[in-house]
Amino acid sequence: MATKDFLLPDLGEGLTEAEILHWLVAEGDTVTLNQPIVEVETAKAAVEIPSPYAGVVTTLHHAEGATVDVGLPLISFEVGGGDATATADAPAIQGGDLVPSAPKVDTEEKIEVLVGSGPKAGKLTRRPRKQAAGAATSMPIRAAEPADVHVLAKPPVRKLARDLGVDLRGVGGSGPNGTVTRADVQAAAGAGGAVGAAPAYAASARARPDFDSATREQRIPIKGVRKATATAMVQSAFTAPHVTEWVTVDVTETMNLARRLRNYPDFTGVKVSPLLLVARALILAVRRHPMINSSWDDEAQEIVVKDYVNLGIAAATPRGLIVPNIKDAGSLSLPQLAGALDALVATAREGKTAPADMQRGTITITNVGVFGVDSGTPILNPGESAILCFGAVREQPWVHEGQIAVRQVTTLALSFDHRIVDGQLGSEFLAEIATMLNDPWRMVHFSASTL
Repeated sequence: MATKDFLLPDLGEGLTEAEILHWLVAEGDTVTLNQPIVEVETAKAAVEIPSPYAGVVTTLHHAEGATVDVGLPLISFEVGGGDATATADAPAIQGGDLVPSAPKVDTEEKIEVLVGSGPKAGKLTRRPRKQAAGAATSMPIRAAEPADVHVLAKPPVRKLARDLGVDLRGVGGSGPNGTVTRADVQAAAGAGGAVGAAPAYAASARARPDFDSATREQRIPIKGVRKATATAMVQSAFTAPHVTEWVTVDVTETMNLARRLRNYPDFTGVKVSPLLLVARALILAVRRHPMINSSWDDEAQEIVVKDYVNLGIAAATPRGLIVPNIKDAGSLSLPQLAGALDALVATAREGKTAPADMQRGTITITNVGVFGVDSGTPILNPGESAILCFGAVREQPWVHEGQIAVRQVTTLALSFDHRIVDGQLGSEFLAEIATMLNDPWRMVHFSASTL
């Protein structure tokens, strides 16, 4: 028998620390190779870390809520004999291998997207503070599962089970290889399969914050995704000279086209929303105005113009603002773009966006319309030269074909880096998008190759 220490790996490019959200094992548990052992949050995302060894957990070096530096011991195992010996020298785990696949969710659900804003209001729960210096590093942690028992369930399903107070050990899995699904957990909760009462915040997404009774205040640690977002936004706001322009446009035909596309066979199984056509219009406008899709390299004193569009969609998630992007979105057909948007939304909603999916973005869309907001002055995503804000679509009186008519109208706002984009280019780019959304048929070619 031998003791193996597992050090916290770098979970992304250059990340230096991670916060322990939940231990999925306890001291004394027997674990198998690649079994999820802990869920952690970095400045990029929340991920589950699989075990690099098969053996018995001997020490959990940190409590839930503690922030651990990369390279420090995370957990120790006793390995040796049988399968444990064969896996004791398993290769080091790479950060990219730790990100789970995107979960399947109802694509009709809506995600809140917004640049410069945090997540929707909800009950916020304090986590334990980091251990004081000199405190014991080995402590009993609640066991998620007993020894020799590992429930197959994706991270979002595990979180749902925790929120509803459902013990996964007693839930039969209906998914592949017995995997527990969201439906299984919801059915167990409805059938009284919960262990104790469900947390208060599960009953209402708009519950009041957890105020201290003495001070009538709540203090929320600035860390993780929220801290990284704040740093990036301040850097962007005070580095790139922002200019914002607005245009109000009649998007009645865009709304009609979105409804029609939902009936096309090529769009079966994906959500077709006005955001899809806004994204398409932006991509086509970039082709006509490539300078808008560029970045400022201060060190090299160069403007880097991109021949590809990595389209960012700003998303307000429970963990804070993130901007995942669709790689090479300009090469996708309209149905492929719709599917990519669906996948991006589903993954972001569950807080499981991979760090790589938030890197190398070239231009971003933020949809404040889902909040009923008309428009805004969005802050540039660092490293990009433009961001488009899509406001609420409302019925308004509008001059149409020489007559006053009720039309569906929205306001678009474009913020851009004035070091790269002058007023003429910014105006022409925004006007191009508005023109296509006013007459969207010009950007859609009805053929098998295009659709």
